[in-house]
Amino acid sequence: MSRICHIEIDDRGLPAPTPEVEQERKVAIFDLLEDNSFVLPQKDAATSPEGPFRLALAIREKRLVFDIEAEDGGKVAEFHLSLGPFRQVVKDYFQICESYFEAVKRLPPSQIEAIDMARRGIHNEGARVLQERLEGKADLDIDTARRLFTLICVLHFGG
Repeated sequence: MSRICHIEIDDRGLPAPTPEVEQERKVAIFDLLEDNSFVLPQKDAATSPEGPFRLALAIREKRLVFDIEAEDGGKVAEFHLSLGPFRQVVKDYFQICESYFEAVKRLPPSQIEAIDMARRGIHNEGARVLQERLEGKADLDIDTARRLFTLICVLHFGG
């Protein structure tokens, strides 16, 4: 199965993330490397890379960049995606995360659970947007898309 074996986040020039955002980032990277599905479509059977892949994520010139290499370091592909389709869902996700982190400090479990359900719903929406934006470039399952969306959020707002 094609998968990501290494991930690098290029956050040069971004503000340092908050402790909560840094923790989300670490968990997303760990979970992503433990279990993911990242398949590049076959252009032809002889040249189709099967992975595992090394992925570098960055924002350059207001575009989300996926830089993909083979495990041995050879360049495989590079995708540049507009950030526009992600802006609102990322903003909504950060707002609900702030509410969640505040709720954990002071609200009863039933209210925390309701906010967490909303947070997961927005997270799923972000994953769906990512899957749509990568259509024809890379196929990923929903769990991989969710973890990558978390990393995009960190890059998008820099914490």
